[in-house]
Amino acid sequence: MSTRYGRALKMFGDVCEQITAFCGLGIELAYNGSKEDLEPYIPSQHRPIASNTSSFGALAHLLKASLGSGVLAMPLAFKNAGLAVGSVGTLIIGLICCHVIHVLVKTSQKLCVEVRKPALGYADTCDLVFQHGPKPVRKVAPFIRELADWALAVTHMGACCVYVVVIAESFRQVSMVYGGPDWSVTVYCALSLVVLLPLTQITKLKYLVPFSALANFVWLGSICICLYYCLKDHPKVSERKLATSISGIPTFISTSLFAMEGIGVVMPIENEMRKPQDFLGCPGVLNAAFTVIAVMYAFVGFVGYLRFGDEVRGSLTLNLPQEEVLAQTAKLLVGCVLLLSFTLVYYVPIDVIWRRVEHRIPLSGRRWGLAGVRFVGCLLLVGIAAAVPKLELFMELVGAVCLSVMGLLLPAIVETVFRWNRDIVPCSFVVWKNVIIGFFSIIAMGSGVTYAILAIVNTM
Repeated sequence: MSTRYGRALKMFGDVCEQITAFCGLGIELAYNGSKEDLEPYIPSQHRPIASNTSSFGALAHLLKASLGSGVLAMPLAFKNAGLAVGSVGTLIIGLICCHVIHVLVKTSQKLCVEVRKPALGYADTCDLVFQHGPKPVRKVAPFIRELADWALAVTHMGACCVYVVVIAESFRQVSMVYGGPDWSVTVYCALSLVVLLPLTQITKLKYLVPFSALANFVWLGSICICLYYCLKDHPKVSERKLATSISGIPTFISTSLFAMEGIGVVMPIENEMRKPQDFLGCPGVLNAAFTVIAVMYAFVGFVGYLRFGDEVRGSLTLNLPQEEVLAQTAKLLVGCVLLLSFTLVYYVPIDVIWRRVEHRIPLSGRRWGLAGVRFVGCLLLVGIAAAVPKLELFMELVGAVCLSVMGLLLPAIVETVFRWNRDIVPCSFVVWKNVIIGFFSIIAMGSGVTYAILAIVNTM
């Protein structure tokens, strides 16, 4: 009897112990869950170890990405506006571009906290803002994501076409000096395929890092050579137009947006920072970078137009004397740099396209499928450049369409949707400010496209 009683007592004790342990575990889980909910989510603490770019490194990357081929196109923008209007207009456009990038990054950072994700790209930010926005706009989230993706892709496609034209024209001018064949720019565009087709088959960015590092120094040297010729024997300011007709303003805006807008590289740079809070603010990485960029673009545009006047081309190197060795060196350097830069810029549209066709190709054939997409894409872009070898037309059209949408309109809409019912009302300053930016982008897009299409028709 005592034995049975002892066994029953032991079983009862075991059950009580398990219940106590289970309840304790539940209380601990509930406590930890509530603790996790109460603690603020800091995205930078959850980013991969590889995301360790310093603030100075982010500044260097942003300057390197923005001070690219676009800076040599600024004299063309000044040709359509004049010295005075161009100088003031470049600073204003720089301020607007800096502001829309600021609001986009700030929106992305706040959204990362809300959805508890370490980092978001440009298209991801646009998509999630609409998914978590007011109910009437949630259904358009997939469309906004597609719009952001394709605007980014087409922008980089246009940049690739610009690169091909500059490469072809640069090598053509040098070849003609030394008795080369008198071929058209179209033929030289086709010849660039000899180098571009193998380079665009490189699928690992790490293999292009040494070439990219070399290209940065070569690019800096070519810009210095261009500035040397611009500051050498330049005419008086009174010999150039301080302002042109109002019909040139849309072209000036489109060309300036193409040259200056770097919104496609901003989000990847911010996502790799060790301290993303240093990207914004005063003095933050973004403000410091765009101050240098705006001043540099205004200076190059001013001295370039002052030196060459209405004869200025889409790339400043194309205006340099053909018979001087130093000028020929600058042209060859720019041509080589853009050959390498083509492969980097080419990654963006290929990534957008490949993500949409990858699932349709069997797993065993995806390697050859990607190679085929890269091959056909390269042929297509070089073919477009060869068909319309007018550098100015590409800049105006791409700047008017893609960068007006991607660089101005979408960030303004995204900020408005994100802050709606949070801290703004229909008549607040933020709403009116974004409405003005939206109208500015639509007017710039409409007028820029109109003038660009008319120019293409007249050329053809």
